Amino acid sequence: MKKLHGVLIAFISLILAVSLVYGGLYLYAGQLSVPKGTSLAGWKVGGMKMAEARKELERKLQSLHTVPVTLTAGGEAKIRLTLKEAGVSYNADSFLSGLDRLTDGGLLDRVKARYGFRKVWSLQADWDSTLLKRSLSPQWESATFGDPVNATRRITESDGIVYTPGSTAQRVDWNGLEEAMRAALPGSFSQAEAARSTGIVIGLPLKTVQPDVTLDSLQEQGVTRKITEFSTSLGSSGPGRIYNVESAAKAVNDTLLPPGGIFDYGKAIEKAVSTTGFREAPVIVNGKLQPGVGGGICQVSSTLYNAALRTGLEIVERRNHSLPVSYLPKGQDATFAQGSINFRFRNNTGRYLLIRSEVRGRTLTVKFFGTFPQNVSYTVESKTVDILPPGSRTVPDASLPRGASRTLQRGKAGYVVETYLTRMVDGIAVERKRLSRDIYRPQKALVAVGQGSGGLFTPEPTERPLVEDGIRKVN
Repeated sequence: MKKLHGVLIAFISLILAVSLVYGGLYLYAGQLSVPKGTSLAGWKVGGMKMAEARKELERKLQSLHTVPVTLTAGGEAKIRLTLKEAGVSYNADSFLSGLDRLTDGGLLDRVKARYGFRKVWSLQADWDSTLLKRSLSPQWESATFGDPVNATRRITESDGIVYTPGSTAQRVDWNGLEEAMRAALPGSFSQAEAARSTGIVIGLPLKTVQPDVTLDSLQEQGVTRKITEFSTSLGSSGPGRIYNVESAAKAVNDTLLPPGGIFDYGKAIEKAVSTTGFREAPVIVNGKLQPGVGGGICQVSSTLYNAALRTGLEIVERRNHSLPVSYLPKGQDATFAQGSINFRFRNNTGRYLLIRSEVRGRTLTVKFFGTFPQNVSYTVESKTVDILPPGSRTVPDASLPRGASRTLQRGKAGYVVETYLTRMVDGIAVERKRLSRDIYRPQKALVAVGQGSGGLFTPEPTERPLVEDGIRKVN
């Protein structure tokens, strides 16, 4: 009996002990206050009711975001804003998550969370540069620091080349600003309060930006001197033709051709059409002069051709006019027919080639600037190797008596011309080659014959219209 009584007492004691332990754990885990000795960013929050701590934390964070910040950019340039306006945001998410674990889960989970609760907590600061970039916009940077200025190259009236250095400008170094911003941010609430009275001052980290075109990059192109010049006369050209030559020359002027680059006259004409346009002037249609638009543009291509020959450039595409031109020897012209015949050459000098073209008075001049051996030159020689008889074409004329005839249009002979290029070194010919064998078609005489003669009449041959020296296609 005594033994049973002892067992009962032991069992009751165990129950009481377990109850006491459970009760103690329940009371420990059920506390509604922040564990004692806890601090958050220097703020002693231990012992506060968790609800009060959360509410006060929200207020402190809002206050923290209003701390003033001044960004200085040298001189008088200053940007004043708050931490929030600068894109800075604070949070205590890890601390709040710790508080949540004190009240969430089972008893043992809450006991473990309170027992292992950290004593020292810090704030987390994030920075989003998007807001600040709106204030420190590219427009603000330009107004505050100016813009880089490109180096320039100018051709003087005497064909000298003058280089002017560019200038750099300052811009915000955003990587450096992020480092400076994070280093200046208050790490505690007490630091934030001190910063509220003094403000946070951050010198904007700046970086130097170069212009798109620097003096070195410009000089490395190798445009060192005028290497050739060629001129042709506009003679008695009418106002429309002069305008067209000027328009094409302006489209070509200041073309910068890279090493190996191909100059395309067709593209220059497209540019002229979209900018200055062309006027009415005679064009060549199937070997005959007719009214048209753009007459005269081939004088520019022909002048370019001669400048290219005298620089030894590779001629990629070129054809002579169907009729001789007045401003150049036969065999030394280059025609253009929109969509059919182009003029192109390649820059094989190894350096950049600058093309200048302009009309002064009644003279068209093309100049090439670049790098070219001083002791090398080229000469061009053309000779007529055959003359083609004009022939004739007859048309009926009712006003003429039988057997009578009358010349309405005199015929013109055609020519076969060979052109040679000679390379000179130190004034001595070292190479001579044939450039081209060109045919200028004869123009038939037009003869009217009396209808009673019974003769045979030669009808005008039908050809697909080909407009040279102009831009309008004849239908």
